[in-house]
Amino acid sequence: MMRIASLAAGLVLALGSVTVHAKAQVGQPAPAFTLTDSNGKTHSLADFKGKTVVLEWTNAECPFVKKHYEPKNMQTQQGEAKTAEVVWLTVNSGAPGKQGHVDGAGANAIIASTGGQQAAYLLDASGETGKAYGAKTTPHMYVIDGEGTLRYAGAIDSNPSADPADIPAATQYVRNALADLAAGRPVAVANTQPYGCSVKYAN
Repeated sequence: MMRIASLAAGLVLALGSVTVHAKAQVGQPAPAFTLTDSNGKTHSLADFKGKTVVLEWTNAECPFVKKHYEPKNMQTQQGEAKTAEVVWLTVNSGAPGKQGHVDGAGANAIIASTGGQQAAYLLDASGETGKAYGAKTTPHMYVIDGEGTLRYAGAIDSNPSADPADIPAATQYVRNALADLAAGRPVAVANTQPYGCSVKYAN
């Protein structure tokens, strides 16, 4: 009996040392994070208390990301957010050696070539933040209100194709979520199925 009790105690101790990340859920506090941007500056979610925040997971080599960047749909929405004093953060959780991974210089080259309007391009090579949010695809979008509560999670729009010609007829979920929050309304469509390339985590 004592041996069994000892093994049970050891198991509890071992389990107690494991860090468990709860996936982000709409209506719940958004997971905290601290990441370094493409210019070496550190940003934490807490820094933006009182402001609406958009998180955009990206991989410049993904055709679904190109769908929204080549015709400037993503940059247009980033610019609209900036005008409305919404903080738009692009996040790259691609691991070193995987498709889409970039360092700071690579991220800045992408911003320069695409005319990106994001407030910052955050580097998450460990994938810790991406996994905390449950980010599955590029793009995968999240909208967080000024109180730090997640209000939208899912696709940028309603047409899960890689064809830019499909953008004009699609419902723009992120744009609509931001409009609802700005008007003081509940977000009408708060959860959607994300689409795109898989986030290229280390494992």
